[in-house]
Amino acid sequence: MGATGCGKSKLSVDLATSCGVEAEIINSDKMQVYKGLDIATNKITIPERKGVRHHLLGDLDPADGELTAAEFRDAAGAAVSDIASRGKLPVVVGGSNSFIYSLLVDRSGPGDRVSPQLRYDCCFLWIDVAFPVLCDYLCRRVDEMVETGMMEEMAEFYSSESWAGRVGLLKTIGVPELEWYYRDEEGGGGWDTVRRSVYEDAVRKIKENTCRLAERQVGKIVRLKSGGWDLHRVDATDVFRERLRAADEAAAEAAAEEEEEMEVVMAAAAECGSGGARRKSRKKRRRQWAEVWEKEVMDPSVKIVKRFLEEE
Repeated sequence: MGATGCGKSKLSVDLATSCGVEAEIINSDKMQVYKGLDIATNKITIPERKGVRHHLLGDLDPADGELTAAEFRDAAGAAVSDIASRGKLPVVVGGSNSFIYSLLVDRSGPGDRVSPQLRYDCCFLWIDVAFPVLCDYLCRRVDEMVETGMMEEMAEFYSSESWAGRVGLLKTIGVPELEWYYRDEEGGGGWDTVRRSVYEDAVRKIKENTCRLAERQVGKIVRLKSGGWDLHRVDATDVFRERLRAADEAAAEAAAEEEEEMEVVMAAAAECGSGGARRKSRKKRRRQWAEVWEKEVMDPSVKIVKRFLEEE
């Protein structure tokens, strides 16, 4: 469990491949259950899944309507039963806490009270990140998503005559914020100061709404913990500080390279040398981030899950 962008998908795969038991993953993210908008919904990629089977991830047609919590309970419950019947460990991952609650609670408590009565024996892992650090990271992640094809993905989405009927995806962050931008594009608007302003405003709103979503998600998790759920909190703040530091370092290197290119034409041999140095620098940053993740998040989480399985 955890806010959007905190590394839940990565940790779920780490657990599935490191706990000494065969495991399969059940997605509980409301937007990731649907086909399409893989970048905007931040679905884990095929290589990142490392061969671990995922359920309810990009399986549903968004034109069939919005999946309700009750429908998720039935579908995810069936997946849990199927996985367990084959002697494997079900790992539920996602930021949609209402879906998780619906799946796990045996009987709802009176009013708004959190029910401590659960259908399954559960080991809860809550990846937590200090909010200012997480929000900084989420804003940069939006920029990365834009750079890696989110705008093209959205253009394709809005170019379909049936986009409004893809109900399941309409609440995806980025879809409502960019609607005006793409509707104006359909009207033949060029890349002028007005459209640039619309684009920049949309990206700003995506960042703001992503941070607000994260804040709401953490609030719901705190409520579950206060209501008696035994959540193991794993602090990933240092991991994301390292990611931000590495991003700053990479940006500084890129700026320096651009300045060099403007000032001097380098010899081919020198270019090869500097290119090799840059590759080494990138590898070093990735290695440093991986080491912090393993120390601060993966290792403690694996220990918690192994202890839980031994007790069971």
